[in-house]
Amino acid sequence: MGDPVTEYTARLLRQEQEIRSLSAEIESLKNPQSLSPSQRLDELRDENTKLKYRLNILKRSLQGGRTADCCKSMTNINQRLQEVFGEAIRAACPELDDPPVSVAANQQAKFGDYQCNSAMALAQMLKAQGVKINPREIAEKIIQNLADNDLVQKTEIAGPDISPPGINKVSIYLPYKHCSLKFENVVVDFSSPNIAKEMHVGHLRSTIIGESMSRLFEFLGYDVVRLNHVGDWGTQFGMLIAHLQDKFPDYLTSSPPISDLQAFYKESKKRFDEEEDFKKRAYQCVVRLQSKEPNFIKAWNLICDVSRREFQKVYDCLDIKIVERGESYYQDMMTKVVKEFDERGQCLDEGRKIVFVPGQPIPLTIVKSDGGYTYDTSDLAALHQRIFVEKADMIIYVTDSGQATHFQVVFAAARMIGWYNPQVTRVEHAGFGVVLGEDKKKFKTRSGETVRLMDLLEEGLKRSMDKLKEKERDKVLTPEELTKAQRSVAFGCIKYADLSHNRINDYVFSFDKMLDDRGNTAAYLLYAFTRIRSIARLANIGKATLRKAAETSEVLLDHEKEWKLGKCILRFPEILQKILDDLLLHTLSDYLYELATTFTEFYDNCYCVEKDRQTGEVVKVNMWRMLLCEATAAIMAKCFDILGINPVGRM
Repeated sequence: MGDPVTEYTARLLRQEQEIRSLSAEIESLKNPQSLSPSQRLDELRDENTKLKYRLNILKRSLQGGRTADCCKSMTNINQRLQEVFGEAIRAACPELDDPPVSVAANQQAKFGDYQCNSAMALAQMLKAQGVKINPREIAEKIIQNLADNDLVQKTEIAGPDISPPGINKVSIYLPYKHCSLKFENVVVDFSSPNIAKEMHVGHLRSTIIGESMSRLFEFLGYDVVRLNHVGDWGTQFGMLIAHLQDKFPDYLTSSPPISDLQAFYKESKKRFDEEEDFKKRAYQCVVRLQSKEPNFIKAWNLICDVSRREFQKVYDCLDIKIVERGESYYQDMMTKVVKEFDERGQCLDEGRKIVFVPGQPIPLTIVKSDGGYTYDTSDLAALHQRIFVEKADMIIYVTDSGQATHFQVVFAAARMIGWYNPQVTRVEHAGFGVVLGEDKKKFKTRSGETVRLMDLLEEGLKRSMDKLKEKERDKVLTPEELTKAQRSVAFGCIKYADLSHNRINDYVFSFDKMLDDRGNTAAYLLYAFTRIRSIARLANIGKATLRKAAETSEVLLDHEKEWKLGKCILRFPEILQKILDDLLLHTLSDYLYELATTFTEFYDNCYCVEKDRQTGEVVKVNMWRMLLCEATAAIMAKCFDILGINPVGRM
C-alpha cells in the first residue's frame, strides 16, 4: 500500500486536472477577448513579452478589485510542473513503476525559476535494476520527453559547474500560469474550552491556529465546519449544580448573578474535596442530570450560558467564527458506538470495556466500571458523526501535542473497525507546543496562576495604544481610526506571534517583540501594507482608474527588482498548497514577510510616482508599477485574511 499522504495528493491532482479543464472552457466562454492559440504564440515569441504575459495574467485578475478572485485565479506553478515533469520522467524511464518527481523553486534566479532534482535518484534506481546510465543522460531524456505546454519557457541541464559534482538538475524558466479550485468537506475541531472554567492562555493557540486553518480551507474552495468540542458534561457538573442549589436556591425562577464563574467553580471544587455530604449529593446530581430531569437540565443550561457569554467575549476580540458541539451533543451516539465495537468482537470486558488496537501503545477505555463513558468514547462518537453524518473528506483536530497519542489510538481504532480509509478520508491531529513566558517556563501570572485569556487581550490593547501614541499616531488619526488601529495591531500581533512560529514547537510570548515594528512581526507588516495602499492615494489614483489601467496597461518587467517581485507574487499558490499538505501556517507568515521586504526593494529602486520637487505636484505615474503595487497589496490582504488579521487603511 502506498503512502496515504502521497495517495491523497495524487487524488487532489487528478481532481484539479478535471476541474481545470472545465474551468478553461468556462473562462473561454466568459472572456470573448481571450487570445487565440496563434495570437498567444505571437505574444510569447520573445523573452521580454513572456515576462510581461505572466504578470498581465495576474493584472487581469485584479480587474474589479476582487482580491479573493485575484488570488484564486492563480495556479500552483509547482504542482503544474510536477504534472508536466512527471509525465516526462515516466516516458524517459518506462522501466520504473513509480519514479520520483522532485520539483522545487530555485533559490538563485540565474539558475532558473525552478529545478527538477530527480535525475540522481532515477539513476540510482536504474542502477539497482542493472541499468547503467548517468544522471546527465537521464536529464537529457527528461527534456526530450517534455510535452508541449504553455508553462515552461526553456529548460537547461545544470552540470558540475553550477551544482555539486554528480548532481544534475533541469533548470526551468516560466512564462505564466492559471487557475484551480477544490470542492470537499472539511471539519476543523479547535478551541475546546471547558464549561465553568475561563478560557486561559492554553486555549490561545488552538483557537488562533484552528481559525486560520479554517480560513485557508475556505479560501481554497472547501466547505468548512468549525467545531468547538467544549467540555460540557461529566462529574464536575454534579458539584456545580449542587453548589448552585445551595447558593442560589431560587435559580429556577430568578437567573443567578454569577459574574465570576471561575470563583464559583473553585468554591464548588473546594466543597467537593472537603465535605463528604456535599460530594455524595454532587454524585446524585450527576445521575439526575444524566437522566435529563428538567430542573437539573435547567441548572446545567444556566451554567453553560454563563460560560458561553464569557467565551464569546474572547471570540469577538479575535474574530473567531465557531459552532459549539459539546460532549453532551454526542451522548446518545456513544451507546451505538460501544454496541458496534461489542458486536464486532473488538471489546475486552474486564469490569470495564477496553479496545486494544494492534500496534498502538495504549488501549481505549470506552465504558468505565461504573457504566459511564469516557473521553475515548466521546471522541470515537464525534469521529463517527463527522465521517458518516457530516460526510467529511478531511477532519483536523487542533489540540496540544500532549494529546497526540490519544488521537493516534482513536484514529487507529476507527480504521480498524472500517469507518474510514486514510487514502480517501484525511483524519489528522494538528498538534502544537505550549506558550512560554519570557523566562522560558510555562506562561503563568506572577502569582503562579494560569493567565486568563481576556486579561492577555486587554493587556495587548493597552500596549498597542501606548505604542501608537509613542509614534504620535493619535495626533494624525481620528478617534475612530485610532481605535481600529489599536485593535488591528493588538490582536494582529498576538495572532501573528503564534502563527509565525512552527506550531509543533513551544514559543515564547513577548509583547515587546510582537509589537516591534521592525522584522518579521505583524506590526511591521501592517505598517508596510498601509504604506503600499497609500501609494495610490499619493498619486491621486482611485479604484476606477486602477481598474481601467488593468484593462489597458501592460505590465512590464524590465528592472530586476520588478521581476523579483513578480516571481514572489506568483509563488503564492504553491505556498498555499504546501500548507494544505503539512498544515504548518508559519510558511504563510514567512512568505508574507518575504513579499513585504521584496516589495520594499522594488519600491526603493523603481519609481512609481514622480513628483515635482518644488511644488509637490504629481508629474508622472508609472501605471504598470502601480499595478504591481496593487497586486502586492491584494496578495498581502489575502494573507492577512487567512491569518485572521484585520489591516486598516490608515495607521
